[in-house]
Amino acid sequence: MALTNKIQDAAVKDAIAHDCAQLIDQQVSAKSGLSGMALKAAYGVIKGIGSNYVPGAIKRLLPEACAAIEPIWEEGVAKGEPVAHMSNQRDRAADLILGATDARIQRAGSGIISGTYNKLRKSIKSDVVEAVPEVAQILYQHVG
Repeated sequence: MALTNKIQDAAVKDAIAHDCAQLIDQQVSAKSGLSGMALKAAYGVIKGIGSNYVPGAIKRLLPEACAAIEPIWEEGVAKGEPVAHMSNQRDRAADLILGATDARIQRAGSGIISGTYNKLRKSIKSDVVEAVPEVAQILYQHVG
């Protein structure tokens, strides 16, 4: 069964969104220096919108992001190692995830979220690349 089909279950989608939000929280809190301060400030603004905003945003983006990375995931499933394969393809996976996010932000138009994302976009790719193995593990944990 394809990744995009497996995330249609509301409980699965909620669990993935919750775990990914925790991963983002951990990544942001671990940042240091001036760029870390800027990222923490921007993330604070986004989290200030509401305590459930980040998990909700992840849930809304999840179908598009999973559709984008599905080819990598299915290649890994065929090899019997979706987590390892996606981890080995982390740069490609990050580009696909960010592409889905870029498209979603562009459709959203202007606003605080779009503005904040666009200011940080160039600097976050390395963070997404770094997170791909953990994202893969989260997906595997919830969709097998």
